[in-house]
Amino acid sequence: MMWRNTADAYGLIQMTLHWLIALLVAVLLPLGLWMTGLDYYDPWYKKAPDLHRAIGVVLALLLTLRMGWRLAQVQPRSLARSTWERRAAMAAHRLLYLLPLLLVVSGYLISTADGRSIDVFGWFEVPATLQGIQGQEDIAGDVHFALAMLLLAVIMLHVMAALRHHLVHKDDTLRRMWPGVVNRRKR
Repeated sequence: MMWRNTADAYGLIQMTLHWLIALLVAVLLPLGLWMTGLDYYDPWYKKAPDLHRAIGVVLALLLTLRMGWRLAQVQPRSLARSTWERRAAMAAHRLLYLLPLLLVVSGYLISTADGRSIDVFGWFEVPATLQGIQGQEDIAGDVHFALAMLLLAVIMLHVMAALRHHLVHKDDTLRRMWPGVVNRRKR
């Protein structure tokens, strides 16, 4: 398995970052929805938001790393069969980078609205640098929720498109993102 991307395949680093980010988002979305319904006396009332924030900071770090790696690497050519598919894929991929970043920013604005820093698993703290805006927590909270729902919709489209490529077109689009899977063209 190669570490770097080629014109035909993703490298191990990009695949690993893709799946780590997917895993974190798969934890953050349901955790975020679940924790908003917790009662003040629930034992997770404070623990769940702390966990959500800490995972969100790790997500921000991985997103930054992934974007840097993507910019430094050749990207495998698209296997889309038409111009509209290529354009739709490009738009979806851009949203899959942009929406999590905006979610991180809005989450940061919610979490630091009261001036407190964000503790990341006791490893380090992210300081509150922007607070005191009138209604900051509520406005950022509404934006955060809307962005999360939009991200969920784009993820569903992304998964459906990958499955369509795999099951209908029977091309290597999905296989290229699975570590250890040999592309059919390479056999």
